[in-house]
Amino acid sequence: MKNKIIVATLAMSLLFNWSCTDLEEKILDESLTGIGQAEAVNGAIAPAYGQLKATWMHTNNFGLQLIASDEGILPYRGGTDWYDGGKYLAVHAHTTTPTNDLVGSTWTEITINLSRTLTAIEVLTPLAESGNTEAQGALYEMKALRAYLHMMTLDNWGIVFKKESSTVDSEIIRGAEAVSYIESELLSVADVINKDKGPGRMTQAAVWGLLSRLYLNAGVYRDPYGAPQFATADMDKVILYTSNIINSGKFSLSPEYFDLFDDNNNSNKELIFGLDQRGVLRDEHNRWAYWSIPGSMFPRPESINADGTDGPAITSDFYQTWVSAYGTVDPADADPRFYKNNAKVPDHLKDLTGLSPLNDENHYYCVKAEEFEIDRGIMRGVPWAARKDANGAFYKCDGGYRIYPVKQIKGNGPDKNVAYVNLTEKVDFTKEGSMHYSGYRVSKYQFSHTSPDGNYYSSVDMVLLRYAEIFMMRAEAKLRKGDTAGALADMNTVRTSRTARTPIPAALSSINLDILYREYGFEFYWEGLRRNTQIRFGHYEDKWTEKADTDVKKRLFPIPQKAIDGASNTPGYLVQNDGY
Repeated sequence: MKNKIIVATLAMSLLFNWSCTDLEEKILDESLTGIGQAEAVNGAIAPAYGQLKATWMHTNNFGLQLIASDEGILPYRGGTDWYDGGKYLAVHAHTTTPTNDLVGSTWTEITINLSRTLTAIEVLTPLAESGNTEAQGALYEMKALRAYLHMMTLDNWGIVFKKESSTVDSEIIRGAEAVSYIESELLSVADVINKDKGPGRMTQAAVWGLLSRLYLNAGVYRDPYGAPQFATADMDKVILYTSNIINSGKFSLSPEYFDLFDDNNNSNKELIFGLDQRGVLRDEHNRWAYWSIPGSMFPRPESINADGTDGPAITSDFYQTWVSAYGTVDPADADPRFYKNNAKVPDHLKDLTGLSPLNDENHYYCVKAEEFEIDRGIMRGVPWAARKDANGAFYKCDGGYRIYPVKQIKGNGPDKNVAYVNLTEKVDFTKEGSMHYSGYRVSKYQFSHTSPDGNYYSSVDMVLLRYAEIFMMRAEAKLRKGDTAGALADMNTVRTSRTARTPIPAALSSINLDILYREYGFEFYWEGLRRNTQIRFGHYEDKWTEKADTDVKKRLFPIPQKAIDGASNTPGYLVQNDGY
């Protein structure tokens, strides 16, 4: 007899014994029988790992980290798209309030994820105590995953929910106590957790990497509003655990940077932990591929429904960090992390002078659908892709599809249907800076070739921890201890590792905190790390496009008002963060 494994979307009820979110049942896997301990183990951990996709959705934690930093900006596109109650405008300008829905939805999904790890722990504990080795291993993974999620709540809101049983209320802890608790949780499994389950599971290397992150940020977490103190003991531990990973010999840096974000990235030796999307037949998306690119762009000729959303662009401030680093040389010609020319437009077609979509019927090249890829990295100017005819079908040619400069079909501006999408550096909250073509875009993740639809179903894992960060964290710890030579060597290891395409950036001859901060931006842009890095390096109070706020209290987000209200029956239980 087969039983459906059904998991309730419990939100905060399992965490606090109170809830402000409706319960919604969701069938996660109808194939699991529920009979036998192996099935019980799999059924316990699948919902916890599976929830990561919602936690890291572009409209949840990924968007929150990106838009709050100087990396991404999402204006009210053409006065028609992406206003969403002003939540993205406020998060970017650091004028967020406790009712902001981007903050609130992120809180909800993370707390759901925490509740699912606790449920898994409660299922697995008696099985592990009975001697089931598979359950023991899964229990270690769930404790590591819970610690990872606790790091997210500590990073976002300065709090951790300490809870060992679903029958009791969570204990809310902060500061040094929270750091010590997460540390103890990770250390409790570091020597016993699996070493080889792969990047879609918590492994020893992932735990070592999380410990490194924790110690590197411990000074911020202990005193979120003060000047971070990078204690020697903390930096020594960063060096210890990053060195453990490096010396394990299990990982290597990817010669092609953008292979890290392609269909087959689960097997990439640089990936340590990620959101595993292989073989999932529903509820997975190319979200990280389509969010930023132009809504007028069709990236997969074999998929008629695939398009972009004209979502966030990079700020001119972040773009200028590349320009200032490479001077008179275009960053696209200096650093293979900045851009990859996949469209390969023939030279004789590159000049668009005197052309428009109204008179360029013959200005195209022909390519097989499966061979076409849009450009990757930071997209500027006029992109090229498939184009639809008046009936909504792609123009074809002998043996394939026509690839044209992208026609502006989104928005209500005067350029609609008569001009090309021409991505500009200028992007802000003004009318001109909010047009559908405004802002350079980021095309870091591949539009998955496994998708039957284009925007839905993807085999590309979302990267959450990779080997390059290990070297960069060790470089930072060494630099903060005064070992400039060691720091420079580690930073240059990453900088010069992308050897699949030329030019390869030259090794730098010197290092300081400003240079290292800049290199963090070049290596990890659009990966959800920028806000955290800015806070640690003292740049989160800087001014940038449409953001003038310099209040250190904005390093933490407000606790959602719905959570405060939900806990109102216990006075003093959940206290709003300072400044809100």
